Amino acid sequence: MRRQSNAALASLLAMALLAATQVRAGSSDAAPALSTPCSNCLRIPVDHGQLTIALVEANTVRVQFRAERTAGTSAPAGGVDSLMLDPAWQPAVLPNVRQLETASTRELDASDVHVIWDKAQRELRIEDAAHRLLLRQHDLASLAQGKLQLTHDAADAMYGIGGYNAIESASAGLLRQGHQLATAGAQGHAGAPFVWSTAGYGLLVNSQGVSFVLADAHMDVQTPVGNIDYFILLGRPTEIFGTIARLSGHTPLFPKWAMGFTNSQWNIDQKELLSIIDTYRRKHIPIDNFTLDFDWKAWGEDDYGEFRWNPVKFPDGPSGKLKSLLDQRGMHLTGIMKPRVHVDTVEGRYATSHDLWLADTATSDDYFSHKPVRVIDFDKAAARAWFFNDALKHSFDTGIVGWWNDEADDSGGDSQFLNMQRALYDGQRAYSDQRVWSVNRNFWLGSQRYAYGLWSGDIATGFASMAGQRARMLSAVDVGAMQWGMDGGGFTHGHPSNENYARWVEFGAFTPIFRVHGDFNEKRQPWLYGSDAEAAATDAIRLRYALIPYIYSYEYARHIDGVGLVRPLAFDWPRDPQVRNDVDAWLFGDSLLVSPVVIEGQTSKDIYLPAGTWTDWFSGKAYRGGQRVRIAIDSVRWHDIPLFIRQGAIIPTQPVMDYVGQRPLTQLDVDMFPDDRRTTFDYYDDDGSTYAYEHGVSFRQSLALQRQNNAVHVEIGAVVGSCTPALAFYLLKIHRGSASAVNRESAALPSFDSLDALVKAGGEGWSSGHDRYGAVTYVRVKAAVAQDVVLSLAR
Repeated sequence: MRRQSNAALASLLAMALLAATQVRAGSSDAAPALSTPCSNCLRIPVDHGQLTIALVEANTVRVQFRAERTAGTSAPAGGVDSLMLDPAWQPAVLPNVRQLETASTRELDASDVHVIWDKAQRELRIEDAAHRLLLRQHDLASLAQGKLQLTHDAADAMYGIGGYNAIESASAGLLRQGHQLATAGAQGHAGAPFVWSTAGYGLLVNSQGVSFVLADAHMDVQTPVGNIDYFILLGRPTEIFGTIARLSGHTPLFPKWAMGFTNSQWNIDQKELLSIIDTYRRKHIPIDNFTLDFDWKAWGEDDYGEFRWNPVKFPDGPSGKLKSLLDQRGMHLTGIMKPRVHVDTVEGRYATSHDLWLADTATSDDYFSHKPVRVIDFDKAAARAWFFNDALKHSFDTGIVGWWNDEADDSGGDSQFLNMQRALYDGQRAYSDQRVWSVNRNFWLGSQRYAYGLWSGDIATGFASMAGQRARMLSAVDVGAMQWGMDGGGFTHGHPSNENYARWVEFGAFTPIFRVHGDFNEKRQPWLYGSDAEAAATDAIRLRYALIPYIYSYEYARHIDGVGLVRPLAFDWPRDPQVRNDVDAWLFGDSLLVSPVVIEGQTSKDIYLPAGTWTDWFSGKAYRGGQRVRIAIDSVRWHDIPLFIRQGAIIPTQPVMDYVGQRPLTQLDVDMFPDDRRTTFDYYDDDGSTYAYEHGVSFRQSLALQRQNNAVHVEIGAVVGSCTPALAFYLLKIHRGSASAVNRESAALPSFDSLDALVKAGGEGWSSGHDRYGAVTYVRVKAAVAQDVVLSLAR
């Protein structure tokens, strides 16, 4: 176990459409629908209630069924108390929506979506921008029984609702069919009452306690009886998830150090900790975070032992001296947190006197301290306000700067884990401007508002378990859990083989949260797995660190657009049947496709590459997409990662450092693979540690790339944001083309005989050369300056 349009009208509309966004602070009863006409909505009387249909985003329809009151009763609340909707969300003002009415229909017509109410058939139809029928809702009388019935094309591939826990089979992959229960679940499960299709739509039900039956050409949804609130979202997968982020909340940025490598360990003391970190540094194996299990805290002791340092194992923890020693080494400490408190303690008696315990849970003996404990109810605002208490503030001040929240999934319900991390997020943000980081053992949509990462639970060691993590990660992404990680090397069932460890680290290097961990006394340092595994793991970690500028830019992109660093291939190729249920490969940002080795002793691997041109990162060999390719695998030294570059790629990299921010980054290398289509990348940076970016203190500059006939155009946009980083130059590496001239704003840049000469000159210019990808042109230009660069290619 462990671990803007008439302002008044807009205001009225907002009041109506915010009816079901109540968040556990009081009533779960939705406010009554307004009878005032609105330009963006239809109100339809139906059996036993009223239906309000409104356009709330350019691509989103909100439907609310308001059950009629019976004499002497209040309106049934239904299941609107879901915590999914962001309290700050408000419907968009959409001035170009038209209401149309004929003898047989009433319609809402907008550029991206068309809503048709068929009066005779008593049927609601949803069409896309091209008037293609996507969804049909019928039998509206069943809404009074909490039933929602929709039909769609039988060929539509369906995703979402839930992922997998640590021990169940993930063989079904990503597609969803049959009976599905939306729940946060336990042990690495991710869930949401959200189903979507690559056909161009999604359904989000704003409720807990929702089940789905997906079969053939229809979906049947059962919600709690009463008021019903749901959203129909249209668009490509990335557009749908952008809307999900607006509705349920955007993710705050993790600290930049969290883009790096984390080593977790159970059973450790200060002496061993420092020894391990010093070994990482001596071997130049990059690492930024060490996560401590029970060991860091005075677990079981009175006077807030659950929240403060263990002075025996970590004698320099309480004084802050250990923090100082780690700061000198560029290391961060994060620590485990539990949802329970020892009863016969000062903190336990406080919880009793203030009614903070979770109802219907009994006192039990803790498996680690063997003393009586009970679970805190984090759905209570008072419990959340208390949890980031003075003792925990002191631990934070002295070095515990992130939270590994464990076992709140054992309590049942969808919101316990969400609210546990909400307590830490709200507490830390009120106390410090230092960014919040966490990993947690389940996920419910809305959790992401609280700097919430998910890890896949107490998984077993071994190749089969490692292979299953692919479906676990991608299915979690399919319900909005974009910040995902796992116990690299496996947690239970002993010690991974050297090969298994090496391959697991290579896999982990291409996940959002990169960490290793093991059970009690199990250690996951690379040098403990033989020289071949150490070399393979070290190279994977160093590659991760070279890609930090790329990764961190996608951290910001996820914060803005809702789509994370990792995504299934169906997000970008929704019409390709070969990727409907592909868990073998995924996109790592827009430009990289990775397919880790997960089979013991594998000597070759067949990998499906979607449409386009792809280049092997390591060999430089180019492949035509839309086919399956076979590549050789190193079964002896495990020193390869199947990694492919998408044509049009823009990939910023940096020199490998022992930890994030070890040295100022003054030159950013940017690998570019021009395509006939225009591609873009927004390079992003900020201070990496505070929330100043929320106030515009950041650096963002767009890079665009396109090949046109015998020229390559690179557009570098104006800087957005008030941050001024150390970055002085971009070294653009334009692959597969040797330039005869390079011009900026029609003026020629100076040329140099070699890359070394160009760099040594210390200024701007260009040179030609050759690398594993073939001919390459190097162009060095000033950063933070808007400019257009044109390469004339040699014929």
